[in-house]
Amino acid sequence: MAHAKNHDYHILPPSIWPLAGAVGAFTMFFGAVLWMHGSSPFMGLIGFALVLYVMFAWWSEMVSEAKIGDHTPVVAIGLRYGFIMFIMSEVMFFAAWFWSFFKHALYPMGPMSPLVDGVWPPAGIETLDPWHLPLMNTLILLCSGAAATWAHHALVHENNRKDLENGLILSVVLGVWFTAFQAYEYSHASFGFAGNIYGANFYMATGFHGFHVLIGSIFLVVCWLRARAGHFTPTQHIGFEAAAWYWHFVDVVWLFLFAAIYVWGQ
Repeated sequence: MAHAKNHDYHILPPSIWPLAGAVGAFTMFFGAVLWMHGSSPFMGLIGFALVLYVMFAWWSEMVSEAKIGDHTPVVAIGLRYGFIMFIMSEVMFFAAWFWSFFKHALYPMGPMSPLVDGVWPPAGIETLDPWHLPLMNTLILLCSGAAATWAHHALVHENNRKDLENGLILSVVLGVWFTAFQAYEYSHASFGFAGNIYGANFYMATGFHGFHVLIGSIFLVVCWLRARAGHFTPTQHIGFEAAAWYWHFVDVVWLFLFAAIYVWGQ
């Protein structure tokens, strides 16, 4: 046959989702700019809804491809490399916030700068005690990562679907617990986002990390739902593997945040 497939690669059919995603992202950000200048947020919300729909539809197609066997070993290698590059881009994203924090901590600016350095933390800033709620959140997130590893081991080495599901849901519950404690910490912090460089660095770094915890929790919930539906095998589980990598990345970033901002920077 002229069109018979005699290779391991997955040739994608024409898809509307890249164009729809680009239109949705443009509409969302353009609407956000208009909203910041006093217009209605309606356009931005429409774009946001379109982006969410594209994400759901496009990833649903990828799940269907995995189920029918299109994710061959060659394709799986490409998917893994792609996700590794995504994680590397996330590392660079957080490196920017660490750079800003260390720059202002090591070379603090003050009224007499550059003749006389300022102080760090800035005068009037009461930093958070790292050995209470931040330490507890650290332990919670590490336990959540351990639960994800347990789920992965149960699938790959034992094909134990009950432990797979239990490990995933435990990881999600601990992630939600972390998020709740982080919100409680924010509500009781003595400094705000605006008006001081310490608060700006603190909330940008920990806030974006909290956003990643939220996204990772959703990622793991989707994996749990897929596991309950009978998806994933010991040899084919790219979606779950990506979720576990992402969750461990979130763990490692928090360890650096805890050590740098909560402990060293106080």
